[in-house]
Amino acid sequence: MNKLKLFATALLCLSVASTATAQKNKTVQPDGNGGITSEMMQQIKKSYGGSASDKAMRNILVNQSPAKLAMNYENATKFDSHFSNRVVSKAVTDQKSSGRCWMFTGMNVMRNKAIRQHNLPADFQFSQAYTFFYDQLEKSNLFLQAIIDTYKKPMTDQEVEWLFKNPIGDGGQFTGIANLVEKYGLVPSDVMPETYNTNNTSSISNLLSLKLREFGLELRELAAAKGATPHKLESRKTEMLGTIYRMLALTMGEPPAEFTWTERNAKGEVVSTERYTPMSFYAKYAKTDFSKYYMVMNDPTREYYKVYEIQYDRHVYDGQNWKYINLPMSDIAPMCIASIKDSTMMYFSCDVGKFLDRDKGFMDPNNFDYGSLMGTTFGMDKKQRVSTFASGSSHAMTLCAVDLDKDGKPLKWMVENSWGPNYGYQGNLIMTNDWFNEYMFRVVLEEKYIPANIRALLSQTPILLPAWDPMFAPEE
Repeated sequence: MNKLKLFATALLCLSVASTATAQKNKTVQPDGNGGITSEMMQQIKKSYGGSASDKAMRNILVNQSPAKLAMNYENATKFDSHFSNRVVSKAVTDQKSSGRCWMFTGMNVMRNKAIRQHNLPADFQFSQAYTFFYDQLEKSNLFLQAIIDTYKKPMTDQEVEWLFKNPIGDGGQFTGIANLVEKYGLVPSDVMPETYNTNNTSSISNLLSLKLREFGLELRELAAAKGATPHKLESRKTEMLGTIYRMLALTMGEPPAEFTWTERNAKGEVVSTERYTPMSFYAKYAKTDFSKYYMVMNDPTREYYKVYEIQYDRHVYDGQNWKYINLPMSDIAPMCIASIKDSTMMYFSCDVGKFLDRDKGFMDPNNFDYGSLMGTTFGMDKKQRVSTFASGSSHAMTLCAVDLDKDGKPLKWMVENSWGPNYGYQGNLIMTNDWFNEYMFRVVLEEKYIPANIRALLSQTPILLPAWDPMFAPEE
């Protein structure tokens, strides 16, 4: 091929490649023909025929909730409160109008062990108000320090936007419990009782968010100013946290540095009266090696047998991000069964509102027949629901029971909830194994219940996921 032909061929290839790239990057513009036309409307209307049965159904539905009318009568007989294996639990707790399910669940796991080991009264509780106070203070510091760390990024950066959208909240997960109690200890509930604002967190959360956003803007300006030093930023941040501490103390009370507490046994008899610090109380009644606890998760949208970590998903700046092993349900269920058989409760989270019979506290995918009611089908599987934001983990509870058939296969499960003793079945929720597979997402297990080959997966370098991934919203 001569030089002239070679040059012409090169130009042609370059032109074709440029055209292909332009076509690939071309933005598709609406052509104005995507609206509902009168012809389309006539066709759409045919789906509602207006027959006698349609009118009868319409007359019923306009005055009732679809959930009430879709209740599957044939499924009512499936409710059964018998369990072949159950961890004996004590008094059910109540998080009231707060998003602290993660805290109640994590502390209920420790509480159950403390009651059994020390023969404490059934109504003994650790103070959630005490732990929540430091949770809010630590989350405030996490936000402010993250603002300092990202000050060079524009306000339109996705990470900065996420921080200002989520300066603080009352939701969380198990890693928060681990980091908080290891740093601040625990106190009994009668030493720092609940207040209106710990039981009803929305007002103080809104005020804290407003103030933190204001502080965040100031820190960005201060960090970008000429002559800014790490010492100046640290000093101003400390002053800001002083304001947050005052707001918390005014609405929740100030956490005790020391206290005197009288231990009583299960019969109410005095055992001892001693002086404690929160750390010495934690060491005596609930000392936990959290390095022996692992979170496993079932997220069918991501590759199984991989370890993942979520950015900023921690409660303490100098703590650990939430890290988990993603596993199929066939691996998770046997580990949960082993834990229950050994009388050990677990931190558990799920999409609690799906197909929940609120009167019975019973969860089953067949509780409601919306398809027959509406004349259609709802056919997405778990992966599709997660991918389309139709489902995700929303609430943490304490997994405490399983009912096994003669072959050792699970028929149903039970969790101790934190919505008070009068909700559901004696304060508990019961779910069929079908529901467990479809709407369970996370469980925290002790090391001894996890096979060695699965524990070995933690040697992987975790895949870091962004904080704004909708799958990882804090549990409430």
